[in-house]
Amino acid sequence: MADAMTVDGSIVRIDRPMPWVGRLLSLPLLAASGYLLWNVALGLRQDFAGFGRLADDLVPVLVFTGLGLLVGIPGIILLTFRYFVVLNETLRQIVITRQFGPLNFRKRRDLADYHFIGITDDYDPQATTHDVNLCGNKGTEPIALMSFTKREEASQLANELGRALNLPARDYVGTEPDADE
Repeated sequence: MADAMTVDGSIVRIDRPMPWVGRLLSLPLLAASGYLLWNVALGLRQDFAGFGRLADDLVPVLVFTGLGLLVGIPGIILLTFRYFVVLNETLRQIVITRQFGPLNFRKRRDLADYHFIGITDDYDPQATTHDVNLCGNKGTEPIALMSFTKREEASQLANELGRALNLPARDYVGTEPDADE
């Protein structure tokens, strides 16, 4: 939990780590992609060394290259995916970043639209997760900050974040949702 939130002056950064299962699932995809692209490289080496003709091998080279990229790109995305939220108290701005590889997708939101930090659960008695969200008025989409398996960890992060941003932390675990939502 200590690694989840870093405070640097008026800037709070919350990293949401990728589950290790997602990183583990990327390995077979990358291995299959590497195998396909290695075969493309071997075929091209043979063609350029004079033992074959590129015109005869063009269709398999293109198919194996396409399949290698089709399988490898999701593997790279799973391996390098990062999600973090930066809350800048000075600029009153929230930046939500989803990053994988060299690509960054950012959403900017106004911090003034958010009034409290809510802790909710998923109502699953077998494997309950407690979510910490930055919430605003009705119509404002909440920002998911972190998920925890223990309620105490979620409360601790919500209280620390509330102190850093001067926002109240509200615990909605075990309550029913509003009827009009």
